[in-house]
Amino acid sequence: MCGIAGIYNLSKRPVNITQVKSMSDSLRHRGPDDEGYVLLNSNNGDHKELSGNDSIRELKFENIMSLDDKHRFDLAFGHRRLSIIDLSSLAHQPMSNADKSLWIVHNGEIYNYVELREDLEDLGHTFKSKSDTEVVLHAYQEWGVDCLQKFNGMWAFAIWDVKRKMLFCSRDRLGIKSFYYIFDGDRFVFASEIKSLLECGAERKPNDRIIYDYLACGLQDHTDETFFDGIKQLKPAYYLLIENGELKVERYWNIKVNDEIRSKNGNYSGFYNLFEESIKLRLRSDVPVGTCLSGGLDSSSIVCITNKFVDKGRQKTFSSCFDNKRFDEREYIEEVIERTGADKNYIFPSGEAFLEEIEDLIYHQDEPFGSLSIYAQWNVMRKASETVKVLLDGQGGDELLAGYLEYYASFLKTLIFKKDFRVIKELICFLILHPKSAYELFLKMRMREKRKGMLSSEFASKYKDRDVKYTEDLATKLLNDLTRDKLPALLHYEDRNSMAFSIEARVPFLDFKLVEYVAKLPLDKKLKNGMTKVILREVMKGILPEKIRKRKDKMGFVTPEDVWMKTVLKDWVMDILLSESFRKRKYWDADKVLKEFEDVWTGKKKYTSDLWRYINMELWMRRFVDDRCDIS
Repeated sequence: MCGIAGIYNLSKRPVNITQVKSMSDSLRHRGPDDEGYVLLNSNNGDHKELSGNDSIRELKFENIMSLDDKHRFDLAFGHRRLSIIDLSSLAHQPMSNADKSLWIVHNGEIYNYVELREDLEDLGHTFKSKSDTEVVLHAYQEWGVDCLQKFNGMWAFAIWDVKRKMLFCSRDRLGIKSFYYIFDGDRFVFASEIKSLLECGAERKPNDRIIYDYLACGLQDHTDETFFDGIKQLKPAYYLLIENGELKVERYWNIKVNDEIRSKNGNYSGFYNLFEESIKLRLRSDVPVGTCLSGGLDSSSIVCITNKFVDKGRQKTFSSCFDNKRFDEREYIEEVIERTGADKNYIFPSGEAFLEEIEDLIYHQDEPFGSLSIYAQWNVMRKASETVKVLLDGQGGDELLAGYLEYYASFLKTLIFKKDFRVIKELICFLILHPKSAYELFLKMRMREKRKGMLSSEFASKYKDRDVKYTEDLATKLLNDLTRDKLPALLHYEDRNSMAFSIEARVPFLDFKLVEYVAKLPLDKKLKNGMTKVILREVMKGILPEKIRKRKDKMGFVTPEDVWMKTVLKDWVMDILLSESFRKRKYWDADKVLKEFEDVWTGKKKYTSDLWRYINMELWMRRFVDDRCDIS
């Protein structure tokens, strides 16, 4: 996993070398092991490879900063490498094919690179390295843009095709890796993170449409727009071409979630086989691999299956824990540790430490985030970086397998629409197993709707037509959460939290073959008899400790956000709410926001993460729009 950046001046004017270097430097945390550049003339194919201060020593290229601006290169690629597969200089990027007619910068991993390499060798291709990036390059050379159908992995890459004078960029099917860009018809600039684009003069203008979606609806990463007006992201499952001065974006993969309710008697072992194979593929690495372990169904399943492929006691797990038992899952984590003999590593996030790190957290995320729960994952990634470079995580399991209790509302409505008499049984089972959940979900939804009133009337009236009307049928909701409403934001956090500490995070539940298989399953293989993730619970019998396999509650990596807000964070939040900058923002009624917090502090109302979004929005504005270094 790495950081990539590039500039393509379609006007043919020379690229700004200082900007290229600054863009790369801003991504150093993503790849501290190596640094590389290539400058290209898009007209005649001339090129010049350059190094930086972090480049591998055996590379003898000229340093990029020694080059003056009197050059004729209108295209530049920059790369920061986190060495995972093939640690040698042969895997250095930017990389070219043998005749220098193709150049690539690549962030991610193609897990089936071994098999693809064999296929390509049978077709006459020869390789100089053992890296997956070279496989991507040769796959494009052989199959063109159709190479995307061959890849199983996570990626964001850019390829310059010298012969066609074409730029080809792509992002993986589910958006595990990020790709941001700006294009004004004259210049195309791309990078792994938005902060890198800001180094080349991208405007720090807030996107009010996305800000409304975030504050009113809690949405993030749900469109190709970002919080910065004019900065876009290439959406998951899309590729981008620039040829003959025109930019074209096309979709290359799609799925549909089966809306059938009842499963027929049959063999569903295909799920376990695909899940196990996904984990096995994601253990391919030339550096140490660890696993996240929250104590929930998803991460525990990954740890237990991973144990089949590593020596006993060699698997390292990393967990976020709290002294407050309401948020602590060590009783479940210890069950997995006892079953597998894995090495456990605990980290204890605190509100005091959060205050010390909030500026770094805001900076690395690039955009506002939904709640403080990501701080738990932030701590896990930092702890893991002490001993491993790759970490398997359970992200995506909830959206794929209907792991949230709120899905039951959609399931019950689907049963009613289809006039399925099992709706009565399912309702009774749900109320028996989760007696408080239905009421709590109802209250939370009602409170969130009321808290939209904290927005300024002018701002709210301007964008109220953007309010999301959530679908009522389960199949469509699962599809939307997987591709738009939930998972993209979670993968955003996953990428930034892991990369902040130079960790490659891998997510076995999002293997595209597994996703396609689960999408075809009937709904009662996901929800049934008041339980979630039905098929996962079935196939993990005998592998997963029963205490976890039959868990009815759900937590994941969380923080005591509501407790912190009423105690250690209270004075800090108050200072923000009373600050001149907060009170002058056009997005909210500052007095109403203050009143909501005061009602929480006095116990009149419950805290929800909707309130955090107003704090986060202010901090983001200070850091990225006002360009203040001290945002607290």
